[in-house]
Amino acid sequence: MYEYLEATKRKEIGDFARVYAKELREDEGAEYDQLIEINLSELEPHINGPFTPDLATPISKFSEAVKANNWPEELKVGLIGSCTNSSYEDMSRAASIARDALDHGIKAKALFTVTPGSEQIRATIERDGQLATLEEFGGMVLANACGPCIGQWDRQDVKKGVANSIISSYNRNFTGRNDANPATHSFVTSPDLVVAMTIAGSLHFNPLTDKLKDKDGNEFLLSPPTGAGLPSNGYDPGLDTYQAPPAERSDVSVAVSPTSDRLQLLQPFAAWDGKDALDIPILIKTKGKTTTDHISMAGPWLKYRGHLDNISNNMLIGAINAENGEANKVKNFTTGEYDAVPATARDYKKKGIPWVVVGDWNYGEGSSREHAALEPRHLGGLAIITRSFARIHETNLKKQGMLPLTFINPEDYDKINPEDKVDLMCTELAVGKPMTLRVHPKNGEAFDIKLQHTFNEPQIEWFKNGSALNTMAKAHAS
Repeated sequence: MYEYLEATKRKEIGDFARVYAKELREDEGAEYDQLIEINLSELEPHINGPFTPDLATPISKFSEAVKANNWPEELKVGLIGSCTNSSYEDMSRAASIARDALDHGIKAKALFTVTPGSEQIRATIERDGQLATLEEFGGMVLANACGPCIGQWDRQDVKKGVANSIISSYNRNFTGRNDANPATHSFVTSPDLVVAMTIAGSLHFNPLTDKLKDKDGNEFLLSPPTGAGLPSNGYDPGLDTYQAPPAERSDVSVAVSPTSDRLQLLQPFAAWDGKDALDIPILIKTKGKTTTDHISMAGPWLKYRGHLDNISNNMLIGAINAENGEANKVKNFTTGEYDAVPATARDYKKKGIPWVVVGDWNYGEGSSREHAALEPRHLGGLAIITRSFARIHETNLKKQGMLPLTFINPEDYDKINPEDKVDLMCTELAVGKPMTLRVHPKNGEAFDIKLQHTFNEPQIEWFKNGSALNTMAKAHAS
């Protein structure tokens, strides 16, 4: 890591860290609850998925799993890069595998895409030759951006609804994420395995043991990948596309058409009224995984990322309603009718009714997209109450002036029904202190549930002022 910091002109950070590293040691007499020993020589590559990054299968067992689960066997597309697994070493190792195949007269059998992780990586691997190798291998080089990882992929080879398999070195593979096709079986693994399996075009290929055929029909085993951790000639920064803001900003005017469906000027969120929230509805009680893809889907929706009101039409449409086991179907307590989640939230907001969401474990896991926190705030949400949060999403909610709260007793999640009303004692919000949620069952006596939070003093000000941005504007004005 020190060498990497030095190569990227951040040597002073490495020096600073080394000073303190000398003082890092376990406390005297420290005992550990668990000691885990891993023999790296016995650790084999894994492939994760489909539909979730936490379903891991070792490569030696993967072909068997493909057959047992009836996953589509043909590999349609291999994708490497994006923000994850796109370092100079990653690209160098990928290129070494591609070069091995090319030297045997064969190329990628499946479609293959390359997304450099940054302009610096793109420029450096172009200079050093890896990019040319990957293109010769059959790779299509995409922009230095999120790309197919977040659904920015104009996929043409498979129609929506057709079951198929793709494999990437991305870090997310939730249902429909990459290409908006819920029938796509998306697997994630290392760039090395992606390239190797793209050569074979099959999920049954194990590059550690299985042979390929060269252009003459002779069998060969791929050589282990190689690649330098850092470029010997240093990094090429590439094109400088940064545009600095003007020194004097008071005369800057941002003109946005009021009829635009892609851009929208935002109004500050309202500050807290200083009162407890009484007799408010539960918009939805989600069951199971509620990732940021469930909360704010990407793909085609991203064209509205500059228009908060329009993109809010995807809010929680992928979350499963614990009441009926369905997605995007919740009951509006004011009408008694079932409707889409965003439509119901909009109706509550129109009627001046704040609402809460009750969620399951690890609510908000996945990409740290701001819209997953902006949308519930925009549509009138007050709090998200869960068994547990993904840390980044929890912070994003705080920044937008919402209350991310967790059950002190996770089993209290089961005591709440979607049709219950609740009182949320917002006036109890204080650092290190629990808050009270009073539940009013549709049938039965009211009862209290204790909630906890991770707010510090400055973050409490975010809530009081309506958002972190409001707090910054307030400080600037004073």
